[in-house]
Amino acid sequence: MATSISNAYEDTNIHPNNTTPLDFGSVLQLPESHVWTDDDDSASPPVEASPPVIDLQAPDAVELVGDACRTWGVFQVTNHGVPYDLVEDVEEQARRLFELPNDQKLKVLRAPNGVTGYGVPRFSPFYSKLMWHEGFTIAGSPMEHAKLLWPNHYEEFCDAMDKYQKKMKSLAYNILIVMLKALGVDEEDREKLSSSFLYQSEGPLQLNSYPCCPNASQAIGLAPHTDSLLITILHQNNTNGLQVMQEGVGWVPIRPTPGALIVNIGNLMHILSNGVFHNMFHRVVPNEMSHRFTMGYFYGPPADAVLTPLPKLGPPRFRAITFKEYIGLKNKHLDKALSFIQI
Repeated sequence: MATSISNAYEDTNIHPNNTTPLDFGSVLQLPESHVWTDDDDSASPPVEASPPVIDLQAPDAVELVGDACRTWGVFQVTNHGVPYDLVEDVEEQARRLFELPNDQKLKVLRAPNGVTGYGVPRFSPFYSKLMWHEGFTIAGSPMEHAKLLWPNHYEEFCDAMDKYQKKMKSLAYNILIVMLKALGVDEEDREKLSSSFLYQSEGPLQLNSYPCCPNASQAIGLAPHTDSLLITILHQNNTNGLQVMQEGVGWVPIRPTPGALIVNIGNLMHILSNGVFHNMFHRVVPNEMSHRFTMGYFYGPPADAVLTPLPKLGPPRFRAITFKEYIGLKNKHLDKALSFIQI
């Protein structure tokens, strides 16, 4: 899958002049380069607005997931089968990576049109201001980069990431099946989808670091965006920061729920569901007191897989498109990409 993802991104037109994150440990105040203007919609939302927390083993899980995908585009899951000690281990390894000296992290700096390695968010060039964020992307084995970071102590990092990616792939496939059931896709058609690309689907693992931020109200961790692939599965540590845009409400925080994982709909699932499932805008706000770490697994098809709306969901709203072609549109037009394939 690492090759497939690389192929999808190799034609990108994004060549940022600066792919290097800020040396966060060396700054005492918010640099002008990272000062964002406050939006009018940044006011606190009503506390009763919140995406659901769903027990995946519950008898009505399919119905609950379907409702959440239609109304929110995001939900949290429990009873997901991913051992908590594995999640904690991966979070600790992410912390270990991001706490390395800056010059050490720069040894694995991601190429401007590359997929893996250390760097700023891929969509940073669309904005004049920089985000309070550093990330590390893994697609397949992280061993090549890990050996540069820890020449003599890389095995435990690689082992944790490999185990976590396998668990995430299995969980993502199971959640996709639940979503297809919620869309009314029968077993025969689910099997066709699985054989055509779902069995081959996997995706990159993104480790994120949002350091403590001076004057956090003037900064942004991740600018508002939608995710590109089918679904994203996110673990966030016990620090608030993730917010989703809910129509008529505004920005709604997704509070950390112990043991739960966050699932959100990506652009490709929005296409596959013929627009039935909501691909929501989300952002991350920084924190002045706590260092926030998250791990996001992005589940998507091979580069040459063709995505088209499921035929039983009404007249198609989008034309057929390959994953690689869609990523090309997203790299040029960001969240306007969907408008280029609407029918």
